Amino acid sequence: MCHYTLNSKGMELKINQQIKQFNTESLSVQSLLDLEIPNKQNGIAVAINNTVVPKINWSSHFVSETDEILIISATQGG
Repeated sequence: MCHYTLNSKGMELKINQQIKQFNTESLSVQSLLDLEIPNKQNGIAVAINNTVVPKINWSSHFVSETDEILIISATQGG
């Protein structure tokens, strides 16, 4: 049986329309990607609140629980 307390450390993020829990109070876009897709970071884009975050800013842009996060993978085909 799990018990959750209001003062527990961590954050809840909405990523690609799914709610996920993280055991941290601060998370950069790069840290989030390292946790979510550690081996597939080429050919992806990240949008937060409908605004694309350039890859150069992934390490310095931090997410918050109110953010809508979208991780998009490029696919080949035609």
